[in-house]
Amino acid sequence: MLEADFLKHLNKLRIIMQKKVASSYIGERESMYVGRGSMFRDHRIYVPGDDIRDIDWKVFARTDRFHIKQYEDDRSLTVHIILDYSASMNFGERIKKYEYAAMLGIAYAYIAWKNNERFVLSTFADSLDRFKAQQGKKQMAGILEYLREKKPGGKSKFKDSLVTYAKQIETRSMVVVVSDFLYDLREIEEVLAWFKTNDVVLIQVLDEAETEIRLKGEFQLKDSETQSIMKTSIDEKAREKYLDQLADHKQRLDWIAGSIGARFFSFSTDIPIFDAVYNVLRK
Repeated sequence: MLEADFLKHLNKLRIIMQKKVASSYIGERESMYVGRGSMFRDHRIYVPGDDIRDIDWKVFARTDRFHIKQYEDDRSLTVHIILDYSASMNFGERIKKYEYAAMLGIAYAYIAWKNNERFVLSTFADSLDRFKAQQGKKQMAGILEYLREKKPGGKSKFKDSLVTYAKQIETRSMVVVVSDFLYDLREIEEVLAWFKTNDVVLIQVLDEAETEIRLKGEFQLKDSETQSIMKTSIDEKAREKYLDQLADHKQRLDWIAGSIGARFFSFSTDIPIFDAVYNVLRK
């Protein structure tokens, strides 16, 4: 999964996309605090709550996206990458959901590292494991080793973990959450309210079996987190109902994300990982 070849391919993709990734990562920044307006330094994506007077309309004309001018008093962006490592992420036929999620998380960390941005990669399940933000090779090597050894497990405390995390963010940041997001939508909405002043990206990872559900007949289904077993019968009608409910869940997730200016992506693990990385980072 997270071997040297993955980083090599990721670096090639980064080079190809350098002109396209006109986002919060544009340019290398210095953490300087000499007073607003003294010198223009850079741009970043507009988020609700920003002063509209700082929008660079020339950049908008080129990219069709709102970017804010940054000055030397704006601190370096910190990228917070939060991965769901609860037991449900250990599901997968060809590749486990947590492995796919880890590679998406590493992609964000790698881009941040290459652009001298501070980044933190953390995981949550029944508890939150949060790492200290750093810059450079040491941080990158540390999270690669951590994710090689880390295995998902335990019942998810999604709301508790993310609210705790949000309270620890001191400055406006980029927050990337990768999960299957098979949670109560009201809970997700409550959680996102805590991050609304940040640039938020939600990435849903589902297995092909969850997005297609080709099973038919009588089954005993086991909940990976609670270990409870449910007997069920799957026929074409049940399959269609499930797919309709899943589509509705994703549509509502997209709407909830949009309500705070967040971006939402959903991928099945049968999609090649670099296609997913490209689709996320180019936007």
